[in-house]
Amino acid sequence: MQFTAKVTDISKQRSACAIITADAKNRLSNSGDALDKACGGAIGKILKRGDLGRKVGSTLLLNQVEGPAERVLLVRANDGVLSQAEFRKMAKASAEAVKGFKDATSYLTEVEVTDADNRWQAQQLALAAGLATYKFTRCLSEATANPLKKFTVHAADRKQLTAVKRGVEFGEGQALGSNVARELGNLPGNICTPQYLAGQARELAKKHTNLTTTVLDEKKMQSLGMGAFLSVSKGSDEPPAMIAMQYKGGKAKDKPVVLVGKGITFDTGGISLKPGMAMDEMKFDMCGAASVFGVMNALVEMDAPINVVGLVAAAENMPSGRASKPGDIVTSMSGQTIEILNTDAEGRLVLCDALTYAAKFKPATVIDVATLTGACVIALGSHATGLYANKDKLAKSLIAAGERAGDRAWHMPLWDEYQPMLDSNFADMQNIGGREAGSVTAACFLSRFTRDYDWAHLDIAGSAWNSGAAKGATGRPVPLLLEYLLGK
Repeated sequence: MQFTAKVTDISKQRSACAIITADAKNRLSNSGDALDKACGGAIGKILKRGDLGRKVGSTLLLNQVEGPAERVLLVRANDGVLSQAEFRKMAKASAEAVKGFKDATSYLTEVEVTDADNRWQAQQLALAAGLATYKFTRCLSEATANPLKKFTVHAADRKQLTAVKRGVEFGEGQALGSNVARELGNLPGNICTPQYLAGQARELAKKHTNLTTTVLDEKKMQSLGMGAFLSVSKGSDEPPAMIAMQYKGGKAKDKPVVLVGKGITFDTGGISLKPGMAMDEMKFDMCGAASVFGVMNALVEMDAPINVVGLVAAAENMPSGRASKPGDIVTSMSGQTIEILNTDAEGRLVLCDALTYAAKFKPATVIDVATLTGACVIALGSHATGLYANKDKLAKSLIAAGERAGDRAWHMPLWDEYQPMLDSNFADMQNIGGREAGSVTAACFLSRFTRDYDWAHLDIAGSAWNSGAAKGATGRPVPLLLEYLLGK
């Protein structure tokens, strides 16, 4: 889809749909008022009928209004300054309403939003439009994509245009990355295997000269001592892969940020077999890896001036005669030994070796992203990602990025008092800490492999996908990560 920022005269701007606002007293925005006058007051008369809902974000599509736009979409604002959450609601509702048209022009930048400028508004509008047009069609015998091909964001004048253009470009990048993550997450496990992900990483490197891809196979991982990682993949016929995508957009001397994604392309639980109900959703257990792919795709498309390494620990967790058993003890790449009490706590086993491997890139910061624990879903639901960090400054930066992006995270405790819950009688540690504080003890486990650098862990088990009628990957936390990397 083509995204555009433009200084427009609504009385002359031709589009399939013009998006304007009305406040709680049915007063139109500046462009809305100009369009109403050009239409002989028809929009105002329709508003007086009360057909537009009273809640912020309510929409009303007008198909029979004479004027340069084929249609007009009215979006309800309020009487005062909007909150950022209210504006995002308006952006999402309007994007959903116009995704069936060939093009649309949004004038929502004319409303006032708390602690937000026109750049931020344009970013949110472009992100919402990009997300609304995504549709999974890969496995449908007959399917059509959403027809929206062009989305324009209005700027009041040339001075404002620069900020709006920057916002549109950033929002477009966030949408692109999120949709890449959604597509990979939605693919079934028989298509999206570890080797499929390795192939996607190699293809990305072929298209972009400032990105290189290296894939470690099982033999190479064995030589590096990645016994924890390989204990997960050994039960599957699908070979594992440690995928490293190095993007060099910054200065050669700049240390990279390393993103580590959990890539369990299907998780049966292994010998600690999961219940059959909703097991199909375990294809989403690679959404951490998918988000890393999303970020890397966005960075190369945006030609971002930073250095980032995307590490993906890809494996399939299956039960078989070769699979790891509860009580098995393995040695991680760090040399620390782990007693596997539950083979369904496999994400931390692939991640711990990936986090050890991350140190070879001499990182400025390491952030891992993983659908790690059901306990995080119980604690936070689907609204917030669980955030752990060994440096409070890093945690605060990520929290702030999530607030700006509308992709929120919540700072969880990583206290030493939780560490003894991982003590084992037979190894350096065990891979689970019991039922209490399950998300915390999982993070504590990972922290034992990150002592040499600044590190954060994003538990996206609740935020990575939706269940029920709206089942599908969300693309989170791609917006948060891009905001952290580029939105400062």
